[in-house]
Amino acid sequence: METELSSFAPNCFKNKIIVITGGGSGIGKAIALKFMQLGGSTAILSRNKIKLKKTAEELELSTGGRCMYIGVDVRDYEGVSTAIDAVLSEFGTIDVLVNCAAGNFLSTAEKLSLKGFRTVMEIDCYGCFILSHLVFKKVFKYYGGCIVNISMTLHYTGALLQTHAGAAKGAIDSMTRHLAVEWGPYNVRVNGVAPGPIGGTEGMARLDPSGGGGLDLLTRTVPLQRLGTGEDVANAVAFLSLREASYITGTTVVVDGGQWLTSGNFTVLNPSVMNSWIQKAEEAGEEGKRRKRGDITYNTAKL
Repeated sequence: METELSSFAPNCFKNKIIVITGGGSGIGKAIALKFMQLGGSTAILSRNKIKLKKTAEELELSTGGRCMYIGVDVRDYEGVSTAIDAVLSEFGTIDVLVNCAAGNFLSTAEKLSLKGFRTVMEIDCYGCFILSHLVFKKVFKYYGGCIVNISMTLHYTGALLQTHAGAAKGAIDSMTRHLAVEWGPYNVRVNGVAPGPIGGTEGMARLDPSGGGGLDLLTRTVPLQRLGTGEDVANAVAFLSLREASYITGTTVVVDGGQWLTSGNFTVLNPSVMNSWIQKAEEAGEEGKRRKRGDITYNTAKL
């Protein structure tokens, strides 16, 4: 089968430096791959340095480009500051920042602990602010730049087991608009991309823990009748980062095949799937408590 040619001009990100948090896997990795395929150099940030190293090597091998990797917790202001300095030392500048780092799990609001709620808020929302704040102060305030925040759509209508993530992403959407207003005069554009159901990600695997057909049901609620791909999201991020999008700021582009317009709570149509979600969320919570007490240990071979 003949490969379909990209609509993006080859090397349209040549000599551009893109920093991507959460770039070691999933959507973040797909975004890094897209920028490198289009000639850009990337720096991917995440807590798991082993995974980052493997991803960076894969991306460099497949694209022939440059991918720097830095292990850092996006909640650590000083650690992130040091990481940004390392990127600047290596590349000299930063042109695009993509805030993709996220933490999530399934939990009913009733069983959701304050610690769990806080953790997701800090990784998603605090991390987004910390990276944006530091990159602005160190680079964008003087030279301009582009920020793209990765959000989601579940908080548009409300969804089961996602109070914590919805609150965090709703805050990010608001931050996107506020920073676009404040930093626009510095020639800094701030936009968001809100993925819907993206196949092949950890998040999608969690939505159907029992293999009971939940993803098939979800797909039927998508007007375009398919799950999205990491490349779908990456294409939107790349477009928003181009000079052709230079008059777009303060907006969040939804990349979900129209799914949020139909049913954010599709599981209500299938009680067995909903009950499976709740059961798995509760089991995961109990497992976390046992790990904390030391009753069980992690299988490090899988980490």
